Amino acid sequence: MKSKILIADDQPDVIEALRLLLKPEGFEIETATSPGAVIRAVGARQFDLVLIDLNYTRDTTSGSEGLELLEQLHAFDRTLPIVVMTAWASIALVVEAMQKGARDFIEKPWDNARVLAVVRNQIELGRALRKSERLESAMTPRSSDFIAGAPAMRPVLEIIERVGPSDANVLIRGENGTGKGVVARALHAASRRAAKPLVTVNAGGLSETIFESELFGHVKGAFTDARTDRVGRFELADGGTLFLDEIANVPHAQQAKLLRVVETGEFERVGSSQTRRVDVRLLSATNASLEDEVSAGRFRQDLLFRLNTVEIRLPPLRDRREDIPLLAAHFLTHHAQRYRKQVASFDPAAIKALLDHTWPGNVRELDHVVERAVLMTTGTTIGRSHLGLQAPTEGRIDDMSIEDVEALLIRKALVRYDGNVSKAAETLGLSRGALYRRMQRYGL
Repeated sequence: MKSKILIADDQPDVIEALRLLLKPEGFEIETATSPGAVIRAVGARQFDLVLIDLNYTRDTTSGSEGLELLEQLHAFDRTLPIVVMTAWASIALVVEAMQKGARDFIEKPWDNARVLAVVRNQIELGRALRKSERLESAMTPRSSDFIAGAPAMRPVLEIIERVGPSDANVLIRGENGTGKGVVARALHAASRRAAKPLVTVNAGGLSETIFESELFGHVKGAFTDARTDRVGRFELADGGTLFLDEIANVPHAQQAKLLRVVETGEFERVGSSQTRRVDVRLLSATNASLEDEVSAGRFRQDLLFRLNTVEIRLPPLRDRREDIPLLAAHFLTHHAQRYRKQVASFDPAAIKALLDHTWPGNVRELDHVVERAVLMTTGTTIGRSHLGLQAPTEGRIDDMSIEDVEALLIRKALVRYDGNVSKAAETLGLSRGALYRRMQRYGL
């Protein structure tokens, strides 16, 4: 689809010259000769860029009429790219125009190559800003956690934008610590259910004996400790969204009951024969290969089909290194406020250390490292030494504590299997749950 540009100038020859320059480049052109006509056009149609003169009929030199128009346009839509032009350029006028919302400035007579470059750049930037605004408005108050500027994250943003407003079940895949919960919050907030609850269940942290009670609830007397009726997570999420994290850990015996409620919305509390019905959108997440789990007989294939109507694959942090400085700065601000410390930045050596690290624990590990650095530094700047990212193998194992050795072995296993917790746990002789607890303890 052609980009639509509105050109506003009170001189017909200027409008015609710009039309002859831009139209052959594939732009759709509309024109206006007064500020009032510009306001009416922008109010009636959507433009990708507005190119306005700063001087009209009121006078010919001050630019005041154009500056007033600029303020009105920016107040109407702050994502609309506005480029101003005038034959009476001055530094003061340029600064004032930029302060009032102009994205760029063209002086008459113009250079054709510069005009084309400015127009193309501002249209692209405007589209990116509009997409960011749509996602921001769809996010929860924790939207600032969702930093996704790296090219590897673009497919994730596109799927959230397309699928978020629907009721489709979404399976979020990615290594441990990549931010699957943040994506789940974004999907919920972008949906028509945003005003209803988002209920999160960590299936990896539930034993098989309490799983059914947690999800479906129970009635008084259903088992020894059931002293009162209890509402399950599905009922708590009625009308909203249920996020099942670590879905691969759902006990096989409970998967049929989960499949039923996903398909029909119906279930019974433990100890009750009364069928209840809920309207819940299901989001789930895993870092395991569910296809391998299906092949091994540990996960139902029909349940997998129901869960991944749409699939989002989150890249590991090592594949989105462009985001590392931004994420680190975000965590720095958060933890500095939390611990009431006047820490404001990283020095260049610290930034290099962050970029060089492999991050087997992904974004969660980065958060933990920055938190520790904020606590360790005594100044306003975090240095490399505060991060604690020196390779443990640089020291002798005889000088390491049991905890250091255990953390080292876990880190090496995670790196070896690209963050696959199931395979790392099997190699280490641990259950997935036991490995998760140790990873949490060591900030991995």
